[in-house]
Amino acid sequence: MTKLEIRNADARRLFLDHHALTGDGGGPHGTADTLSLIRRLGFVQLDSVNAVERAHHLILFSRAPGYRREHLASLHHDEPALFEHWTHDASLIPMEFYPHWRHRFRAAKAKMEANPRWQDRIGPEGEKVIRNVRRRLKREGALMARDFEDKGAGGWWGWGPSKTALETLWRTGELAIARREGFEKVYDLAERVIPDDVRRARPSEAASTDWACRGALERLGVATPQEIAAFWQLVSIDASKKWAAAALKKKEIVEVSVEGADGSWKTALAPADIEARIAAAAPPPATMRFLSPFDPAIRDRKRTRRLLRSDSRTHPLAPAPCPPPSFGCARARSLVPI
Repeated sequence: MTKLEIRNADARRLFLDHHALTGDGGGPHGTADTLSLIRRLGFVQLDSVNAVERAHHLILFSRAPGYRREHLASLHHDEPALFEHWTHDASLIPMEFYPHWRHRFRAAKAKMEANPRWQDRIGPEGEKVIRNVRRRLKREGALMARDFEDKGAGGWWGWGPSKTALETLWRTGELAIARREGFEKVYDLAERVIPDDVRRARPSEAASTDWACRGALERLGVATPQEIAAFWQLVSIDASKKWAAAALKKKEIVEVSVEGADGSWKTALAPADIEARIAAAAPPPATMRFLSPFDPAIRDRKRTRRLLRSDSRTHPLAPAPCPPPSFGCARARSLVPI
């Protein structure tokens, strides 16, 4: 079968549309709208850098000027509709996706047990430290690393044994992040943070692989197996390739040829209804958007350059509208003209 050829103009339009960058973002925007936006994106990356505003707030504001910080706090701390864990980096993720992180928890445990640096950080009495952390959390409720006596000990990021134990239990799923205070993690038992029905779900590894690959391609529009694997970082490239081969055989996805901004062509994968998606994609906006360096649209710099030929080396920074006063911005400048 001849591969569908996607011209660069269509690829760019699809790219922007799938990253929620084609709408005007105007009109009322509440907490439920913020949750819908995060579900559409898949997750929102957390970051402590605060030159203009923290990355997670900028990512959402660039798509919805009506977004406010309290929306995210409410969704994570109060409902809870989001949980914090790793994708390619620390992220807030829709709560219903939590069961698919169970395989990552298991893999993290094996990696930490085999990592000499991690074992050095927790010290020779690691099991005793972990038992103490568990005991205090059960007795006292949610705690931060600074609530433990050995805070700041150790050389790597200043982590002491108790902080390492907290991270061990969080990364393996026994703990969850209840909230952030001053951007510091507040840890608690997962059973107090994650709803019971979500926490008890046990999808198979095959089901989670299918969910992760299908969900990544759904959000990227067109992608290579490597890009699919990198989206959530829940599956290996090899697993992504195997999934793609099976999905191609079932005709659930198709191979396409995508034109880059430089006129070159690259083979990629796309949902079977890709032509309908291209037809339905909104036209590129006429406005300039302010994008965080951690924005999902530009996180994969190679992919962005291939489609848009757009980065700080080829385009000067251009003025962009300033966020509202609550974002503490006096003069904002765009990182990527789209």
